[in-house]
Amino acid sequence: MALPSYVAATLTLEARALQTRLANVQPFALAMPMVSAARISDQAAHAIEHYLIDGRRRLRHRIKDYIQWLRTPEGRGASAAHAQHRFAILKLRFNVALTQFDIFADALNLRAEVGNGVWLGGLDVVADDALAIGSDDSFPRPPVITYLDRGHGAAIRRVRARLPGGGDNPVAVIRMPRERMVGSGVASSLVHEVGHQAAALLDLLPRLRTDLKAKQRQSPAEQRIAWQLWERWISEIAADFWSVGKLGVAATQGLMNVVSLPRAIVFRLDTEDPHPFPWIRVKLSAAAGAMLHPDPQWGQLVRMWESFYPRTGLDAERLRIIAALEATMSEFLRLLAEHRPAAMKGRPFASAFELAQRTPARLRRIFRESRPLVDGLQSLSPTLALAVLGQAKQDRLLTPERESRVVAQLLTRWALMRSLRDTRLPRTHTPALAA
Repeated sequence: MALPSYVAATLTLEARALQTRLANVQPFALAMPMVSAARISDQAAHAIEHYLIDGRRRLRHRIKDYIQWLRTPEGRGASAAHAQHRFAILKLRFNVALTQFDIFADALNLRAEVGNGVWLGGLDVVADDALAIGSDDSFPRPPVITYLDRGHGAAIRRVRARLPGGGDNPVAVIRMPRERMVGSGVASSLVHEVGHQAAALLDLLPRLRTDLKAKQRQSPAEQRIAWQLWERWISEIAADFWSVGKLGVAATQGLMNVVSLPRAIVFRLDTEDPHPFPWIRVKLSAAAGAMLHPDPQWGQLVRMWESFYPRTGLDAERLRIIAALEATMSEFLRLLAEHRPAAMKGRPFASAFELAQRTPARLRRIFRESRPLVDGLQSLSPTLALAVLGQAKQDRLLTPERESRVVAQLLTRWALMRSLRDTRLPRTHTPALAA
């Protein structure tokens, strides 16, 4: 049956309505009011705008082609059901385009908020620094943007990850919980999420999983469950390891804050969960810290954690698994630290952190010599500066009130310095802010 003219006209109008609504979707450069220091980097803005512009262009062509198809002999001879089916597919593609727009809009809207917007600009700078692979400036770092949202945990949508409806994400997008925006603790969650992106860029996990499965086969029967769990948890552990490597004790402090939950949750062991259960996760973070940044403070942290959550009263099966995990922990961490991803050209994974620059002794010396504190720290790489603050907090040399003020000022300065750098002004134009 030929397509009735009334039906064809209706579908043409609906398709034109999609065109009209699509034309009203403005580029972020025209729609986002924010101060310069709160803007995302030029690289991130370029990647997002061009990805969305290309998507809208393809969709406009599809709509135009559909309207033209309705006028062809094939279209006029189609059934109403077939014509409606093609329009429904077109509408789904339109909704996907809006969904992808909203993903980035959600990440950018808060940039207009007083205070939070500029701090997010500073967190972008921290995230970019956290992606550095040691001193290797040739390693490609994709643009990263951060945003705040409700919820307890942070999360990342990695670059080149599949977006809803198809297409590869052009930038890494990190969601930070609002409750973490207090002091240097924000760095622990942020750098953990950056660690997921770094692991993907280094193609770290596939070979590690192969090595861990080999360990399962080679180990005594009583330790196999531990190697199975290390392999199950390796993605989250690698991200925690990255955070400890970059931030030192600040990473473990932040993790303890996040997972300090009721005892039943801290000891809840679900072998299908990709996250280590909180009790062992903190122990593992401290053990990684002791390996990468040796100091007596790690033993002190472990003793405090075990006093918060003693293992007394646990069932025999859970105690058996904990014993196996503790017995294999050092060997597992050595395997991770010494792993040599192909992307690092023969260097071990642990070399990504420039450990000699981040020893507890050096962090303490930097803190003593940084006077006034903000001026002394702003010239350091952001992760190193936050590691200094975390160490000072661990040593009880920095109050929470002062720490919060210093972190806010550093985030503001880093955002402002990047903004001026993006506009290609000389560094000497960076104004001094109140310390």
